Amino acid sequence: MDDAVTPGTGSPAPAKRTRRPRQATAERRAEILRAAAHTFGSKGYKTGSLAEVAEQVGITHAGVLHHFGSKEQLLVEVLEYRDKEDVRDLEGQHIPGGIELFRHLVRTARMNAERRGIVQGYTVLTGESVTENHPARGWVTNRFSILRGEIADAIGEVGGPGVDRETAERAASAIIGVMDGLQVQWLLDDAVDLSESTAFAIEAILTAALAGTGRPHPLH
Repeated sequence: MDDAVTPGTGSPAPAKRTRRPRQATAERRAEILRAAAHTFGSKGYKTGSLAEVAEQVGITHAGVLHHFGSKEQLLVEVLEYRDKEDVRDLEGQHIPGGIELFRHLVRTARMNAERRGIVQGYTVLTGESVTENHPARGWVTNRFSILRGEIADAIGEVGGPGVDRETAERAASAIIGVMDGLQVQWLLDDAVDLSESTAFAIEAILTAALAGTGRPHPLH
């Protein structure tokens, strides 16, 4: 095919430049998210300032707003960033189902033991979200709802018709509560083995759920 010709010149028209993804922008956003996770995790959302976040990455307060629009949006994206990190290496980058879901939760606890800053940020922000009008409240509430459903589905898949939905949902809430509670204990005291304690709790809750009405009731 002949080269295109620029009208009136007889010369080939300059080739159009292919627009490339702005890799530098993506990397800068990731830097800001990591800095915000550290700031919000150590000082809380209300006390931690955008100026502190900006200083860590060598830009201005206005520069942070250029990338995220508002402090509230930055907070939500910090929380989403944490969840994406948990599934980054999984097929489809999504939490698995069935028994693999519970193995994934234990692996996540093992990973969390090596990333204290992210765990601290998540713990502080989810704790603060229970306060009135907190900007992360809706996101955290929705996340817990989805996660409870996914865990309950996995329990049902593993246990089959012998596990009713109410038991599966109750067990799902217990697993989430234990995992988050263990993270708080671990942040306060390194003597707590986050990985092994999480595995023990998940196995205990899962075993009780799968046993159905035949499980022992020592509290009775």
